[in-house]
Amino acid sequence: MDQSTPAAPATAWHALEPQQAIDLLRSAADGLSQGEAGARLQRHGANRLPAPRRRGPLRRLLLQLHNLLLYLMLAAAGVTALLEHWVDTAVILAVVVINALIGFIQEGKAEHALDAIRQLLSPQAMVLRDGERREIAAAQLVPGDVVMLVAGDKVPADLRLLQVKNLYIDEAALTGESLPVEKSIARDGVDAVLADRRSMAYSGTLVSSGQGLGLVVATGAASELGRIGALLEQVHSLTTPLLRQMDAFSRGLSLALLLFALATFALGTLWRGQDAAEMFMLVVALTVAAIPEGLPAIMTVILALGVQRMARQNAIVRRLPAVETLGSVTLICTDKTGTLTRNEMTVQRLVSAARVLEVSGVGYAPEGGFHLDGAHLEVDPALREVARAALLCNDARLEQQADGSWRLHGDPTEGALHTLALKAGLEPSSEQAQRPRSDVIPFESEHRFMATLHHDHRGHGLIYLKGAPERILEMCSQQRGPLGDQPLDPDYWRRQASDLAARGLRLLAIASRPADPERRTLSYADVESGCTLLALLGLIDPPREEAIAAVAECRRAGIAVKMITGDHVETARAIGARLGIGLARPALTGAEIELLDERRLRELLPQVEVFARASPAHKLRLVEALQAGGEVVAMTGDGVNDAPALKRADVGVAMGRKGTEAAKEAAEVVLADDNFASIATAVREGRAIYDNLQKFILFVLPTNGGEALIVLAAILFQLTLPLTPVQVLWINMVTSITLGLALAFEPAERGLMSRPPRPPGQAMLSPLFVWRVLMVSLLMMICALGLFLWELQRGTSLESARTMAVNTVVICEMAYLLSSRHIYASVLDREGLLGNPLVLLAIAACLGLQLLYTYAPPLQRLFGSTALAAGEWLRVLLAGVLLLAAAELEKRLIRRWRLHPGKPARQQSASG
Repeated sequence: MDQSTPAAPATAWHALEPQQAIDLLRSAADGLSQGEAGARLQRHGANRLPAPRRRGPLRRLLLQLHNLLLYLMLAAAGVTALLEHWVDTAVILAVVVINALIGFIQEGKAEHALDAIRQLLSPQAMVLRDGERREIAAAQLVPGDVVMLVAGDKVPADLRLLQVKNLYIDEAALTGESLPVEKSIARDGVDAVLADRRSMAYSGTLVSSGQGLGLVVATGAASELGRIGALLEQVHSLTTPLLRQMDAFSRGLSLALLLFALATFALGTLWRGQDAAEMFMLVVALTVAAIPEGLPAIMTVILALGVQRMARQNAIVRRLPAVETLGSVTLICTDKTGTLTRNEMTVQRLVSAARVLEVSGVGYAPEGGFHLDGAHLEVDPALREVARAALLCNDARLEQQADGSWRLHGDPTEGALHTLALKAGLEPSSEQAQRPRSDVIPFESEHRFMATLHHDHRGHGLIYLKGAPERILEMCSQQRGPLGDQPLDPDYWRRQASDLAARGLRLLAIASRPADPERRTLSYADVESGCTLLALLGLIDPPREEAIAAVAECRRAGIAVKMITGDHVETARAIGARLGIGLARPALTGAEIELLDERRLRELLPQVEVFARASPAHKLRLVEALQAGGEVVAMTGDGVNDAPALKRADVGVAMGRKGTEAAKEAAEVVLADDNFASIATAVREGRAIYDNLQKFILFVLPTNGGEALIVLAAILFQLTLPLTPVQVLWINMVTSITLGLALAFEPAERGLMSRPPRPPGQAMLSPLFVWRVLMVSLLMMICALGLFLWELQRGTSLESARTMAVNTVVICEMAYLLSSRHIYASVLDREGLLGNPLVLLAIAACLGLQLLYTYAPPLQRLFGSTALAAGEWLRVLLAGVLLLAAAELEKRLIRRWRLHPGKPARQQSASG
């Protein structure tokens, strides 16, 4: 055997004749010799996907700390350590470690995606070596090997088929094709896309029925499955919008704090002539006051709570930040089969010579009926005869599960026919007992029909047939009409077939023929002519009803929905139309995408909502093009072919029930119920989470800012420091543990899904929010510093005045917490004040801690606090009420401005 290197994997094997492929690989119809196979194994390597390069666990853990927000936390820990406040140091460091561990664990899970793809390779293969059948490990296959396939086998490598007999292969995981694909040995066109290559069998797909013989043309990384693995390894997951915003926010805050601290130190030492050591401690206090130590912890808590709520809605989140990313999605790219559709074939149209019936009900459950011109039709003998033929010329079986669902054993198309018979009121076991099968001609690709011979207990013989309409028409000379059999009208049936095909339905013809009562065997000659055409059936994998509603809800929320599928373009159009996707818009096929450059593709994307015959590379390219156009993209999918696009998307959503492990591992979210409708629920939850994050930031920044301004004012005006560093730490610790945490449990606000998605580039702090932070910070400073100076002027001790200042800050924070429950809406009503019991509980807990701070002797000694009289508490509470009133007045003015942004203030007031 010649040992020259076989042709490169890029060869269009599907476009070659079988013998050409054999010659090109220097092989033979009876396979390679054992020696040649061994030599090729040395050259090409084992038939397995290469393991990805992995970062070591220590490096992965250290990289989790490479985050500016965590740097801020570490800086805060350093400051508290300088102040010898070891409890706070320990708490802050614990938060840093917890954040790092969460990221470390989640990243480790994501790295299993390529492992899941490698597991799809078949472990064993039956090959011809030296002309003899041998079972070998699939890893030992080499280009040029001849492999035998039978029903139930997993295809072990990419094969150019040499022989087929009724060979059907389920390629859904690779191409998205919803039904098993009939294979042949005839060569395909050079430009045929993956899903249209009938002469090929690809690694990782499953043989549904029949037998075949194939020539190995690609193994391991050179196979189509390997190329997807390579795509997956090359794809870099994008950081989420939230993390991008938090990173920008952290950078800005870090820079501002650094400049603020340096400026304050310079003012105090150079301008005011303060002692440098004293100024350093004051700047430390200022920095401690300004750093929002609780932000990473609260962000983690808010995201974790979102994960729990989404899990109850059948959406399992694998990476915490993906919870929020769903809330910022502007566009959803969804697979068709099993996601928008049920992945259960259904007969939806029945055409006879006399009438055209609609069949209601979807899936394998026998729910629904027959309708003529919109009116319900009772089952009559003619309809029952069609249903009986569909049931008896059938090898599938339906079984009802304990939970009421129906499970198919057999071919999906035959399952649909079985359900049709149940809808017509037929009892399968009874029908099969009354008309037992005597013989069968199984479906084979060269004949394109199936026929069964039956006899009833009165000795009558009958043949039922089903198959491709054009083939059955050739065998029929009559058609069943309302008054009995009549001559066949081929033009009528061709017109009806064209109409069904235009609706995206798959076609199947049903016919019958009398048989000799004595005949017990069936031959092709028995059915070649003289048959009677009973009906033409239109089948489809129907869309989920809840998916239709979910698509509409996404559109109302300003989220575009595009369908990307490996299925036929007409089927994709038909399903899209039923879902409200791609109406009156052109569809784009994978072959057409190949011809477009990047600029032209981006120009076309806004006009196209349905993409058909898409390969893994096409899906990935579409996602990248949409992201380049500024979209935040969610990608749904269930097959191996979806894994690269799932990984590249801003948030990948995999199907939990019917999805492959490769898809699940590449995705951030897994839908436990495989239901597109769960995505809409997840988007709603994501938006609520972002709202709560914004509410927390709008709460914590003014409170920290108020403390910082109090210290800064004292420095600038050479006043006694109203808050000591240790008191600042107490305020931060108490309010972060109690008050801020309550906002993580805020319920979603009304009208959440009627808003458009927030712009992808929107900053965490808009100019309006910056204004609110400054306003509340100033109000808090004025209240606390004003009461502090007033108490000193009245001759109160410094300890009592500082105790007043600390309690004023905390009470103002309590009041502002109530206002923070809604960003724009008023809280001065029953829902606003009492709608979140945890807010009231947090305020009560914080108030209890403040009473301990004020009256407990151990805390008085530790923090320098003193007891307050009733009159002093009244002044503190009044400060909180004034801050709440001012915050609510500001929101009222903002609501008026947002409602009438173009009107003068007087007109706005009149219209309000």
